[in-house]
Amino acid sequence: MTFGEQPAYLRVAGDLRKKIVDGQLPPHTRLPSQARIRQEYGVSDTVALEARKVLMAEGLVEGRSGSGTYVRERPVPRRISRSGYRPSGGATPFRQEQADGEGRGTWESSSEQSEASVAVAERLGIEPGERVMCTRYLYREGGEAMMLSTSWEPLTVTGRTPVMLPEEGPVGGMGVVERMRAIDVVVDNVTEEVGARPGLAEELLVLGGVPGHVVLVIQRTFYASGRPVETADVVIPADRYRVAYHLPVK
Repeated sequence: MTFGEQPAYLRVAGDLRKKIVDGQLPPHTRLPSQARIRQEYGVSDTVALEARKVLMAEGLVEGRSGSGTYVRERPVPRRISRSGYRPSGGATPFRQEQADGEGRGTWESSSEQSEASVAVAERLGIEPGERVMCTRYLYREGGEAMMLSTSWEPLTVTGRTPVMLPEEGPVGGMGVVERMRAIDVVVDNVTEEVGARPGLAEELLVLGGVPGHVVLVIQRTFYASGRPVETADVVIPADRYRVAYHLPVK
């Protein structure tokens, strides 16, 4: 194979991909059989199989037991707007995650005390094994599961205070900034690191998707005078949503 030449299975996958994107193979259409691919492109069964595997890994097609492989319907990505934190009162956790504030969002949550893992402890600047409040959220938009979030707060900051449980108490559900302000902790900075990885089985079960689907993961940490007071992992299906940032100009 000369430099720049693609393996045969990638050339076949590329041509089939183009047909899917161009609409020649619309959603729910059966992908040509392995025998048809072999005949049409003049390749071996192995090459035809590998080309189909590529399209499946890209999420363009899906296998149906006893029926064949079909073109998947591709969702039109929707936007999730993010703008850091809301310094003034009244912001709910979901409104912090969706700064467009269209009001279609709902969420479910549960909190429990746990020990900080090595990774969480490093992000919070505490020792592994220290007690933290772990809160898990499932966010929905128009009833559809669209985002997961797991947050951790050091109990050395919130323990035995009215805000120890994020969704309960006098400022329950008001978001990190407002809750911390209630115990005289002033949040003055937030960082977010965005990455991507294959979704975990339990994540895709809730969010919808098949093994191999990619999710966006936002690692967010709130700081007060340089001290981390909350950190969270936000998980979003990459095929259905785009994350848009609104950053202030100083």
